[in-house]
Amino acid sequence: MTSGPIARPGDAIGILGGGQLGRMLAMAAADLGLDVHIFTPEADSPAARVAKRAWVADWNDTAALKEFAASIVAATLEFENVPVAAADLIEAAGKPMRPNGRTLERTQDRLAEKMFLREIGIEPAPFARVDEPDDIQKALDSLGGNGVLKSRFSGYDGKGQVRLKGKAPANAWADVGAGPSLVEAWIEHDREISVIAARGSDGAFVAFDPPENDHSGGILRRSVFPSSAPQGVLDEAVRLTKRLAEALDYVGVLALELFLTRDGKLLANEFAPRVHNSGHWTQDACRTGQFEQHIRAVCGWPLGDPTRHSDGEMINLLGEDVLGWESYLAEGAKLHLYGKRHAANGRKMGHVTRLRPRS
Repeated sequence: MTSGPIARPGDAIGILGGGQLGRMLAMAAADLGLDVHIFTPEADSPAARVAKRAWVADWNDTAALKEFAASIVAATLEFENVPVAAADLIEAAGKPMRPNGRTLERTQDRLAEKMFLREIGIEPAPFARVDEPDDIQKALDSLGGNGVLKSRFSGYDGKGQVRLKGKAPANAWADVGAGPSLVEAWIEHDREISVIAARGSDGAFVAFDPPENDHSGGILRRSVFPSSAPQGVLDEAVRLTKRLAEALDYVGVLALELFLTRDGKLLANEFAPRVHNSGHWTQDACRTGQFEQHIRAVCGWPLGDPTRHSDGEMINLLGEDVLGWESYLAEGAKLHLYGKRHAANGRKMGHVTRLRPRS
């Protein structure tokens, strides 16, 4: 743990990854007087188009990564599937990597993630390991015959997942990539909430008011803020998130997704070592939004005030939803488009935040 600034206005910070989260981080960094350098395998990425410099190279291009590291004072990432070796190389070059490779190792393997959560006293949804096709039905039966088969690696936004009930279909193993997996029990929950919080390099911890989230097909569709869950539940969710951040010795913004069961218990779904889709509303509804907050933490600056000044909802624009952008502007909503060239089905193209006075 270090304290004090490691970057000052005018310095360059690096972001591994070129998607929409990198784009919004880069824009927040620019507002703070920082230059941003992007490293991504993707040509013409959304983040690169708003950054000062971009390296377009494979993650295993060691020479390019070293050149990138030499150009910055600190680095972060915009998605958790950045190869651990790339994050480790940044640290080996003497540049702070926030979050670091040790944290990525825990989040890139769903089994390791759930075991870690349990070790630190955050109970995940019940799960069972699957190493081969014959394990699927056994795992499902052990969890009451109702669950979700999930790939242990590289799944996101509903990819690498198969809903299971009763008898597992013969193609389930192939549908999650025919590799190491797990079955997670289906949770009959009252609602889903998430906590988006930040921890500074000095150990300071702040959290945004938890939103209530609506998922369909494994993709976040809508977040309502604040959640209508009982205040005691929300306070406990924040306490769990603080425990997670401290156990990781984390620096930056992270998110913990939770199920609130019908009998009032909190069960962890997963955590993300980055800014999070369910926190996008914070940039419009809070004194300090998640993107600025993350940049502050990465740079070793004091964390901002996360106080929420408005209630409202955030809606993801998926695929051709984005074609209605003019109507959102006409109604007075806050529109954020990601600059993606093609509106593929289910692809996150932007989001809209509707605000109303805080009640």
